[in-house]
Amino acid sequence: MALTEDLDIFLEDFGVSCTSGATTAKGILDMPSQVISDGMVLTTDYTLTARTSKFGSLIRGSAITVDSVSYTVRETMLISDGSFVQIALQKT
Repeated sequence: MALTEDLDIFLEDFGVSCTSGATTAKGILDMPSQVISDGMVLTTDYTLTARTSKFGSLIRGSAITVDSVSYTVRETMLISDGSFVQIALQKT
């Protein structure tokens, strides 16, 4: 079932500015998770939740700036009814 709430209000409350190409909109950047082996950080993963209508077309390797920090898209995945997309990011 599609969400009927105004998604922009939700993102306005919790989101940060995101820009990819000519598109600028709000998204929610989750705390990074780290893969650690033998006490060394191997990788740090970042996840952005955003409107599919704004950033759903991003593909692996796309550039996006989130809260003034540059990232590269690793993967995109639709969430639930497809109103939101979850984007795995890598800092560049």
